[in-house]
Amino acid sequence: MNMFARCFFLLAVVLAGCVPAPTSPRAAPDAGSWPTWVVTDVDAVRPAAPPDQAATQTELKEVQTLVAGRDQAALQQIAYWDSGSPSYRWIEIAFAQNRATPASAPRVFRMMSLLNVAIYDALVVAWDAKYAYNRARPEALAPGLSVVAQHTNSPSYPSEHAVAAGAASTVLAYIYPDLAQDFLDKAQAVADSRVLAGAHFPSDVAAGLELGRQVAEQVIARAQVDDALPAWDGVIPTGPGHWIGEKPAEPNAAKWQPWVLAAPDAVRPVPPLAHDSPELAAELQEVMAITHTFAIDQKAMWWQSAEGVFENWYTFASLRMFEQGLDADPVAAARAYALMSVAQHDAVIACWDAKYTYWSLRPIHMEPALKTVFATPNYPSYPSGHACVSNAIAEVIAAEFPAYAEAIRARAAEAYESRIWAGIHFRHEMVAGKDIGVTVAQQVLAWDD
Repeated sequence: MNMFARCFFLLAVVLAGCVPAPTSPRAAPDAGSWPTWVVTDVDAVRPAAPPDQAATQTELKEVQTLVAGRDQAALQQIAYWDSGSPSYRWIEIAFAQNRATPASAPRVFRMMSLLNVAIYDALVVAWDAKYAYNRARPEALAPGLSVVAQHTNSPSYPSEHAVAAGAASTVLAYIYPDLAQDFLDKAQAVADSRVLAGAHFPSDVAAGLELGRQVAEQVIARAQVDDALPAWDGVIPTGPGHWIGEKPAEPNAAKWQPWVLAAPDAVRPVPPLAHDSPELAAELQEVMAITHTFAIDQKAMWWQSAEGVFENWYTFASLRMFEQGLDADPVAAARAYALMSVAQHDAVIACWDAKYTYWSLRPIHMEPALKTVFATPNYPSYPSGHACVSNAIAEVIAAEFPAYAEAIRARAAEAYESRIWAGIHFRHEMVAGKDIGVTVAQQVLAWDD
């Protein structure tokens, strides 16, 4: 179902409340054997068997009663959570929360990797359980049941949307502890919506929420290792060619655990150009010579925004999923999102390792009169973080959606150039960053080959 057809379907659900569930392609039944990032023992987190036939009949009556009593608010709740793959809304929620309470770029990339890895791993385990138990959906036991949500062409137990909700809400509650209950309430709303829609039994969603939470706890245990790193020692090298400033952002990101890189320094680039070299002087002149038109400055500002840095890549990928029907294959969609976020996470670690190894100066340190489009970021310059993370995620998207490879690489190229236009980077820093991003993406894409 393409994006426009899907929007029409959701509107019809809200207006009519009686549209039958559309037929979806069969989601990969072998997804339960796909490789996972943190789960090492699928059997240890596989949910117990679903209720027996008698209990299922009791649950079916409960579903039928709920379906018969659906009102407009219930239909809107169903339509909201039914949009896209089970990952889709949670990615949107995570970015919305970051807009409300902005974090540093490395921490946003870290959040997205934790979120998407948890959802993906939990869905792999869910698919193992689905085909181990092969429980029929409610509509199979009650022909004519009004199902008003698209659902995956797969067994019912556990609910894939509840699995994703349990995983995502638990990760977000860890990252934003003051808002934990809000995220948990959202997860329960997801679960309730699937029963109201007639797509699942109550025990499907209960098992799904619990499975998602268990997998998320394994992801959180990994995150806690990074959170427990000793505080940065506060030592900033001084002398010609070094970065000048105080309280640089996220120096410990250089020590976080990568997902695919052997170590944070595994792809460390050669040292930057010497501060007194003619090559660097020429690159400074390139920055100084930029003609600051409205169009150039607008693009530089956009690529500095949350939408440019973080969100646009996921929007691009989500649209491709809608177009190609991948939103009806929860595990495949979650896999793509996880690969994207892991690539950015590891690229930023490699980038920060180099930044805090070389402590390289910014253009403004060489020419204090330089007018930048926005304030120069408060951390060392080499290599460019935008070049690292933009090329990393673009290469993954290009591999996942090859028909759009040229378009997404063009987007990465604009992100790359925007740092020169803004006056905050030298050309060789962009080259080194792109090399890191592409290399990291290649390792991510080789992860599940």
